[in-house]
Amino acid sequence: MLLYLAGWLEEFHSGFRVFQYITLRAILGVLTALVVSFVFGPFLIRRLSQYQIGQQIREDGPKSHFSKAGTPTMGGALILLAVAVATLLWSDLTNRYVWVVLFTTLAFGAVGGWDDYLKLRYGNSKGLSARSKYFWQSVAGIAAACFLYFSAQNAVETTLILPFVKDVSWQLGWLFIPLAYLVIVGTSNAVNLTDGLDGLAINPTVLVGGALGVFAYLSGHFNFANYLGIPFVPGVGETVIFCGALVGAGLGFLWFNAYPAQVFMGDVGALALGAALGVLAVVTRQELVLFIMAGVFVMETVSVILQVASYKLTGRRIFRMAPLHHHFELKGWPEPRVIVRFWIVTVILVLIGLASLKIR
Repeated sequence: MLLYLAGWLEEFHSGFRVFQYITLRAILGVLTALVVSFVFGPFLIRRLSQYQIGQQIREDGPKSHFSKAGTPTMGGALILLAVAVATLLWSDLTNRYVWVVLFTTLAFGAVGGWDDYLKLRYGNSKGLSARSKYFWQSVAGIAAACFLYFSAQNAVETTLILPFVKDVSWQLGWLFIPLAYLVIVGTSNAVNLTDGLDGLAINPTVLVGGALGVFAYLSGHFNFANYLGIPFVPGVGETVIFCGALVGAGLGFLWFNAYPAQVFMGDVGALALGAALGVLAVVTRQELVLFIMAGVFVMETVSVILQVASYKLTGRRIFRMAPLHHHFELKGWPEPRVIVRFWIVTVILVLIGLASLKIR
């Protein structure tokens, strides 16, 4: 929105041309999202507390979590507000990638918001049935995948790229749709499973989102993409502003969500953030790199799958409790230790993912 204002003002002063640079607008997106978070965060927390929109705690969870009952939840709405405002202000709104990324994020946020509402209305931790939640996630995920497939303007947009290997790729054709769907929906649920401790999910999301912003910028720049041997995707560089907004909103939320949390993001935030990471990986053609960088989310999801499968097949549990972070809690790790160590693991995995830019 402000990009068009700057373009008009260029006619009167050439200095406004600086706003055409994606890097500057990405920085402004970070700062805008931070300001929105800091300004509206305290107000939102007060409102959530006033209306008694508090977290419901699972009775079979760690006993240390019982004291968190009643902590305001649905704070993810603050993240979505900050991301949407910053993206709409600083992005080129004629860019299709901006809209598909923003739509997917908000659509999954709406599913998560309805789930949170039902939990609060009926006073339990169940919310939407698993079937209903998965159905609506699938609707949004398939819609995004189909849009990207049918609006693709060149072959690289539907090609699977293998990281760390030069000149190896597969043209997916219509198989792009199920792959994109699985990445978006899978990442959404993976982040949701990870969101169980104060700040545990949001910082890895910020780190992975920032790294995907690097991929988006380089993939959208012909010279950089050609030099690094990564796919050149015209127009995808504009999603860097969204990534910046995601980073700023995430850091702003972490201000209030750091241990001990003043507010939880709820499904409205977790489902939306996971979907955002998934669709960003799809548009930048870095699905496999996302699998590496989001390793913490992957481990949490795998721990749940293994736990359920083992219990149904053998009647025994592999972990003391799933997802994985609860296992370490029950082993005696203090909550801050679990959180910080998962953050450290994410930093290492993100660096490995970024190394794929040069190691080919």
